[in-house]
Amino acid sequence: MAVSAEIPARGGVGLKAQHYDAILGGRPDVGWFEVHAENYMGAGGPPHHYLEAIRRDYPLSLHGVGLSIGGDRPLDEDHLARLKALNDRYQPGLVSEHLAWSSHNEVFFNDLLPLPYTGEAVARVSEHIERLQDVLGRRILLENPSTYVAFEASEMSELDFLQAVSLRSGCGLLLDVNNALVSATNQGASAEAYIDAFPMSAVGEIHLAGHARDRDDAGQTLLIDAHDRPVDDKVWTLYARAIARAGARPTLIEWDNDVPAWRELFAEARTAERLMAAQDALRRSRANGVRTGREAGHATAG
Repeated sequence: MAVSAEIPARGGVGLKAQHYDAILGGRPDVGWFEVHAENYMGAGGPPHHYLEAIRRDYPLSLHGVGLSIGGDRPLDEDHLARLKALNDRYQPGLVSEHLAWSSHNEVFFNDLLPLPYTGEAVARVSEHIERLQDVLGRRILLENPSTYVAFEASEMSELDFLQAVSLRSGCGLLLDVNNALVSATNQGASAEAYIDAFPMSAVGEIHLAGHARDRDDAGQTLLIDAHDRPVDDKVWTLYARAIARAGARPTLIEWDNDVPAWRELFAEARTAERLMAAQDALRRSRANGVRTGREAGHATAG
């Protein structure tokens, strides 16, 4: 591969077939690309032709959507083998998976389904992540889910669950800011409090996306994790809050449905980079202010 695998702390974009020609023809200055691993598990064909060409010029992240890492059965070894082959072929800078389940016995569901946050689930998910990391020979990131209901069986908060799994398995975390807002709104909680308490030291990547707005049977606001429109202003505000705590992190714009023209996606990635630059400038300004204050104090004391 011509380009380093390392994912920079810049804006990235979910790679879509509609944009292959715009990317290869224009070589836009975007930090990195991410693909859904399951879309590239065949051996050849046009998807690999284009991905190989793009990987020569850009760092790549693999994002899994079908491993069912939160399921109650052992991981599918055939799926693991295909994921390892993809990892070995493209040498991605990051590999991530969802805290969710999507299969049971021989039945596969298209949705990423939530699980109750229990001690038993911490152990099971951690074992699955350890198996995945052993197969790939690398650390992975685990993404916080978007949820619509809470389980009465849960014994701990989602944040405590994520932190426990991270500590036990050694995995990092992927903070999906849109998911945080969707889950908090649907369950009457504070998205700001969720961001403020998220274990940022473990965050290796951030996701941003658009959501749809609906009403539930009681007339309350219901947010749907739709990935079919621009990032919402509230998500941008929460994102600024997150990177004020965490510092700049690789940040992906997810737009999987009703995919827009390349220039619109590119503009969203640029917005993320402007916010990261603004937070870095503010951080440096505050640091300089502290030093100036100390210097003034020393001069006065002297």
